[in-house]
Amino acid sequence: MNVETARSISASTASEHFDVLIVGAGISGIGSAYHLTKQLPGTSFVILETQESFGGTWLTHKYPGIRSDSDLHTFGYSFKPWVGPPIATAAEILSYMGEVIEDSDLARHIRYKHRILSADWSSKTSLWTIDAEKIDSGERVTFTANFLWMCQGYYRHTEGYTPEWPGMKDFAGRIVHPQLWPDDIELADKKVVVIGSGATAATLIPNIADKCAGVTMLQRSPTYFRTGRNAIELAEELRKLQVKEEWIHEIVRRKILFEQDAFTKRCLEEPEKVKKELIGAISAVVGPDYDVGTHFTPSYRPWRQRIAFVPDADLFQSIKSGKASVVTDEIERFTKDGILLKSGKTLAADIIVTATGFNLNVLGDIDFVIDGERLDFSKTVTYRGMMFTGVPNMAWVFGYFRASWTLRTDLVADFVCRLLGHMKDKGASKVRVALRPEDHNMPLLTWIDPQNFNPGYVMRNMHLLPKRGDKPEWQHSQDYWTEKDAIPATDLDDKAFVYS
Repeated sequence: MNVETARSISASTASEHFDVLIVGAGISGIGSAYHLTKQLPGTSFVILETQESFGGTWLTHKYPGIRSDSDLHTFGYSFKPWVGPPIATAAEILSYMGEVIEDSDLARHIRYKHRILSADWSSKTSLWTIDAEKIDSGERVTFTANFLWMCQGYYRHTEGYTPEWPGMKDFAGRIVHPQLWPDDIELADKKVVVIGSGATAATLIPNIADKCAGVTMLQRSPTYFRTGRNAIELAEELRKLQVKEEWIHEIVRRKILFEQDAFTKRCLEEPEKVKKELIGAISAVVGPDYDVGTHFTPSYRPWRQRIAFVPDADLFQSIKSGKASVVTDEIERFTKDGILLKSGKTLAADIIVTATGFNLNVLGDIDFVIDGERLDFSKTVTYRGMMFTGVPNMAWVFGYFRASWTLRTDLVADFVCRLLGHMKDKGASKVRVALRPEDHNMPLLTWIDPQNFNPGYVMRNMHLLPKRGDKPEWQHSQDYWTEKDAIPATDLDDKAFVYS
């Protein structure tokens, strides 16, 4: 490996070649590129990004109040201190990522407005051939790479998930998905219904409550939330003591991760007690007379779905003030003037916002071909959620649900850089993972255990995802506190890795 300059593959087709091709310039792609430059200097690489700039979610999502739902001390990179409030706006996150790109001279490696159409692996050449299209001109371009690093995220940016309800065409108002928030929408004096009760709804509602005539959160069932100040007292105290930001970042990260680990264990070991605490914190804001039993008491145990943090309890303050309301019911149908509920009640609306989730993006919606055969990703078995049986020279970044996504970006990046270095030392041009003899009778299960974690976007698309085994190395565990030790300790000469 370590091809430094682009070369021509054939006289008829100009194709640039790189050691590594990174898919996506979001939080994962930029972090992975940083690690590659630091750990394997001299490696040639390119980042292909569909959007017009970097940022992924933080670029494409433009709905009012868009912010992180986990703290930036852990959602931020391990190598760059976060100095702002823990829950950050999209603009703040983009600024942070821009500093990483500038400080590490990554901009020259990024090709924007490049949509990847296909990725074709040849065992004869030990190369990936990537066919892409320049969005502006429609020109087709080709790249080859020794290694493919999938950092494209987990959902489709071009469209959000909106269920089909009866009567949607009858509605005389406007239906909007937050993922495609329009610039020309007018909220003043409008009655707004937001369908959904996840992090997006919790962010959007308090940020439009002062602008519209009234906003209602319509939910089929309640969601867990955590509340608190948008500040870390330890960080504030350390700054008063003029401690270096690098030290503060590391200390605060460790504190948060320690507390998150303890909280996750409590959710499993004493779920009813945690449930009471979470709901009690909401009740303390909205008041003792508010029906938290109906509107904020989920039927499942805490952490079976992601728990969003609501900074300064702004959602609940909006509800307490009367600017926002909550209705827990199911939709019978849309009407001309709003929504008819199964209870028989109606909700009048001028604008309906469907904060109903994502469409899972499996491998970037790219057509993958392995030695002439189209890849059926669901037939593969995952190796720690990073590599997959039958797919050579490729790694995938899929982050955590119960901890910050970027924590896994860092772990996977360290693993990939170590793997690439190991291949160079062995003189190997190809690596794949394969079930070992002792694994062949291993039960193959769904990619994630729905009894452990079951968000809708995963459940709807589980049939598209790889299988997992019943051994830790053949699972995507979602447990950062185990993986932070297990992944760095991976024996790259284990029989699960096949080099040639």
